[in-house]
Amino acid sequence: MMVELDRVGKYYEIPGGGLKRDVLKEVSLKVDKGDAIAIVGPSGSGKSTLLNIIGTLDQPSNGGVKIMGEEVSGLDEKQLAQVRNRNIGFVFQSHLLLPQLSLIENVLVPVIPQKDKQKRKAAHERAMALLNSVGLIDKIHQRPGQMSGGECQRAAVVRALINNPGLLLADEPTGSLDHASADQLGTLLTQINREFQVALVVVTHSQDLANRMDQVYQLTEGKLVMNQ
Repeated sequence: MMVELDRVGKYYEIPGGGLKRDVLKEVSLKVDKGDAIAIVGPSGSGKSTLLNIIGTLDQPSNGGVKIMGEEVSGLDEKQLAQVRNRNIGFVFQSHLLLPQLSLIENVLVPVIPQKDKQKRKAAHERAMALLNSVGLIDKIHQRPGQMSGGECQRAAVVRALINNPGLLLADEPTGSLDHASADQLGTLLTQINREFQVALVVVTHSQDLANRMDQVYQLTEGKLVMNQ
């Protein structure tokens, strides 16, 4: 099992009143290798909060979170970072590419801490192969400002895959793209899911993107329910 959430809750204290606002209520979810899952729901329903908890970027107020069978609630920040680096790739609505770096340099940012020369070489070869597969091999020396939004977002997907994660989390990945670019990115994500058996969890407002996934969950009023 890649991810297992067991009755996860998340609330925030309301200043001054001693009250709390529940964002997630007893959310349980299992994500296995090769799963393709969409999480949909109205704005402010807690979709991004849930994705951040799955990705260990945020901690639940209660309940359990296991990544690759390991309970992560007791881990410190350094240990959580290691879990993320080993297992999880992230794609956000904004591509977050560094404007001063070339495309290939941006893609290789996650492997900067890697000291082993052979592993760095292997990462570079993987980057080139992935960029070729997404149609960006001819742009490796360009900077983000010289590329379209769709090209930057495809590069962000490659960057998320550079450490060969088993789990890819995408938060509104098509939200800032035009229809044609969004359709192309949706195709890319599903191809990656099927070809590499990477578990994919997508938070989206796009019904088109959600329909590409094998399972669709609705998050409303803090409760997560699978659409039938």
